[in-house]
Amino acid sequence: MIRKKLFLGLLSLTVAVAASAQEALWSGSQVQSPVVNSDGTVTFNVSIPGATKVEVTGDFLPPVKIDTPMGAAERPGTVALTQTGNVWSYTTAPLAPELYSYSLIVNGMSMLDPSNVYVNRDVAAMTNIFIVSREAGDKGQLYQVNEVPHGDVAKVWYDSPTLKMKRRMTVYTPAGYDKGGDYPVLYLLHGAGGDEDAWTTLGRAAQILDNMIASGRAVPMIVVMPNGNTDCQAAPRAWSRGMYQPSFMASVNQKPVATMDESFTDIIAYVESHYRVKADKQHRAICGLSMGGWHSYATSRRYPKLFDYVGLFSAAVSMGGDREKSYYDLVKNDKEIQQQLATLFAAKPKLYWIGIGKTDFLYDQNTGLRRYLTEKGYPYEYLETEGGHIWRNWRDYLTIFAGKIFK
Repeated sequence: MIRKKLFLGLLSLTVAVAASAQEALWSGSQVQSPVVNSDGTVTFNVSIPGATKVEVTGDFLPPVKIDTPMGAAERPGTVALTQTGNVWSYTTAPLAPELYSYSLIVNGMSMLDPSNVYVNRDVAAMTNIFIVSREAGDKGQLYQVNEVPHGDVAKVWYDSPTLKMKRRMTVYTPAGYDKGGDYPVLYLLHGAGGDEDAWTTLGRAAQILDNMIASGRAVPMIVVMPNGNTDCQAAPRAWSRGMYQPSFMASVNQKPVATMDESFTDIIAYVESHYRVKADKQHRAICGLSMGGWHSYATSRRYPKLFDYVGLFSAAVSMGGDREKSYYDLVKNDKEIQQQLATLFAAKPKLYWIGIGKTDFLYDQNTGLRRYLTEKGYPYEYLETEGGHIWRNWRDYLTIFAGKIFK
């Protein structure tokens, strides 16, 4: 009986949300939410018949620490909205310029804001987004579409003989590409649970590059964003496997025939045969977040003379080893990795860049890698930021890294 009542309650709430949304389309009475105010505060307004408790959870709130199979991590905090008549509202304190994500919890059920059409998918979770910008040139404006020359974003299919399949990737070409000339290439890799769509949606890569190139902060470049899940061809619903449920570490749970680093030359071969690129070490860069940081780390070691710029963003550098052990100890006992790193740094890359948040659950792994690099005298740049394993940091790292390469 209790389950039946709960089901009926949730069903009624769902119907109410759908009905209020449809009514708003014709009446024009839909509440505005979120409202970004001139002082940097943000107001959320929710009107849902039958709601008895409404909360908002998002990365604009202080995080809550949680335990995960990968170690300690953080999740967004939660705050209750206040009811006035038929509208539930909450106004934040002034927020720093940034892109923020959030969702609602109505009568205990997580849902999207029915008044906000701007949505991102991260693995299997859907959240609304909004941007706070206070002045020209701030971080919020960097993530917006502005009146600047725009590059093009294409979804392209390439053949991967190593993985024995056709695969899809996203390619950004800068404004003016159609006018001729050859360009350097940045290979930009996503994390576990992501795909070739992640950096253009969650990461705002196209907006970042458009705005940085227009302001002279970055040189015009091609950005290649491949799918790092070697057990599949493309993002969910973009290939013949259909509308499967995305998951954290695997897409379709089939055993891949090769690793990402083993197959990476298939990507380069396609790019350098289909785009006007400067096909040499000085004009190639590779970087990625989390699992993509591992792919960048492993690929640059496997092919030490391919990239002059390597970026590790919150990199999962021990994905190939025992995560219970210190990564420093793992490297000290792995002759193959030692030789690969020696060969890589003997080739004198122009930039080896490492960035990570102070509360990132991969912090210790990166500390171990840095300890080894320092002992060996291998040059690298390091940035430590606030926060954990979050897109807010990775967008920052891309902005910084893109501003350093090919100059």
